[in-house]
Amino acid sequence: MLRALHLGDMLCAVPALRALRRALPDATIALIGLPWAATFAARFAAYVDEFIEFPGFHGLPEQEVNDARLEHFLDDMRDRQFDLAVQLHGSGSFVNDCIAMLGARRSAGFFQPGDLVPDPTGFMLWPTSRSETRRLLLLMEHLGAPSADDTLEFPLADGDRSSLATALSATLRVSALQGASYACVHPGARFPSRRWPAHRFAAVADALSSRGLTVCITGTAEERAITWAVTDEMRTPFIDLTGQLTLGAFAALVSDAALVVGNDTGISHVAAAVSTPSVIIASGSDVERWAPHDTERHRVLWRDVSCRPCMHETCPIGHPCALAVEVDEVVGSAWQLLSARTARAELATARAGE
Repeated sequence: MLRALHLGDMLCAVPALRALRRALPDATIALIGLPWAATFAARFAAYVDEFIEFPGFHGLPEQEVNDARLEHFLDDMRDRQFDLAVQLHGSGSFVNDCIAMLGARRSAGFFQPGDLVPDPTGFMLWPTSRSETRRLLLLMEHLGAPSADDTLEFPLADGDRSSLATALSATLRVSALQGASYACVHPGARFPSRRWPAHRFAAVADALSSRGLTVCITGTAEERAITWAVTDEMRTPFIDLTGQLTLGAFAALVSDAALVVGNDTGISHVAAAVSTPSVIIASGSDVERWAPHDTERHRVLWRDVSCRPCMHETCPIGHPCALAVEVDEVVGSAWQLLSARTARAELATARAGE
């Protein structure tokens, strides 16, 4: 299975991996992915038996290509003589050429008109509608592995919460979350065109704090400038966990949070996978393709503009899609979700006492 993408994209593929495993319980399933995804494959060992690092391929932007490593990779793949190579990477441009070079007995995936189709029976036309998860499930159905189970998941390992506790201890805030209701504010995204303004995230964080929630600012080490831009604008206390968390500790933090607020990026899919309510600001992205399916638990706020979905790393026209989403709208959605969460908890308590 080739899907050499980042966290959110990988989580959207889990239902397809799950469907394939159910259909082929005795198969050896290898995932070809970006180097970081070795930990992803290990976490999803129920569906993936082996991880193979992808060296990049010409035309694919996710990783710079090393021609010597690519040649060695392709030789190794051909030597393995896989029964089936599945292209889960995207619509087919460029990547289908790579799939053809793997030398598998059969291959499958998506194509668009004009793309290479390595195996006419295994490939299907790229759907231009539906969510990413459901598009991938359509391919599984095409291959004889149908599934209506489109739920995301993120299994927490035994050490994830202890890793979180260690990170909190290092920031001297280990007791701050004990018994507290807290919100995760995650202002980062890989591309500036996908980021809501930092001062607006700060205003939302202050509003959450003023209502009694402890606010955790999260992001990768590479996103430190982004999170600092938020915290510099804040007037209320916060816990800055930027660059402090492993992927598992981050998921544990999100799992126990009352609410997540972030951009339409990996945080949205992590929140969906652990069933934590979220308010997601979608700046430039294809909302139909990437929004969580559960619209009661997850609110995606966006404005329709003529240039959506955006193809730019940085918006060249002033970022109207992001600026159209106001702070009050995000805060209002947050209160609605928190009220619904409280109502669900009270109902569960009442039922448990019956």
